[in-house]
Amino acid sequence: MQDLTGKLLIAMPGMTDPRFEKSVVFLCEHTPEGAMGLIVNKVAADVDVGELLERLEITSDPGVTLPRLNYGGPVDTGRGFVLHSHEYQTESATLAVTPELSLTATLDILHDIAKGTGPEQAILALGYAGWGEGQLEAEIQGNGWLTCDSNAALVFEADPTVKWAGALGTLGVDPLTLSATAGRA
Repeated sequence: MQDLTGKLLIAMPGMTDPRFEKSVVFLCEHTPEGAMGLIVNKVAADVDVGELLERLEITSDPGVTLPRLNYGGPVDTGRGFVLHSHEYQTESATLAVTPELSLTATLDILHDIAKGTGPEQAILALGYAGWGEGQLEAEIQGNGWLTCDSNAALVFEADPTVKWAGALGTLGVDPLTLSATAGRA
């Protein structure tokens, strides 16, 4: 099994699950037991970061630019994660996924973001995408996903609507040339 931790999954046009249509997923962990990732190109509907911080009783300092809130995936949508640039680290709660990208899932990072002392770049995500043992590998083999290397520029791109085509572009693939059917040679 190839470890895809830190890679991007790019949904193929034939993805039948509407929650993942044209999704780009950053894989935070991939082991023989399964995989966990965050969708990085779908803005959370009906939830504002400021409102979320208010609900958590976190006050943001005036002038602080808050990151956008993403729909991270269909699993545990009440749980939050922050995918962020590597310069921000906590001793016990930050997982360095790649040399550029880390993951933190504690309230400390939200307090720091609200004060303007958090990571330089971040995406807040509600929920995550998860796969059981062998499930992701089967979806990749069934032409559900392409994989590519991740990079901070693409993950933190300000316009989430261009990430899918941008991720395909890193592979030299034009979205218009993709087919929803797979073949075998």
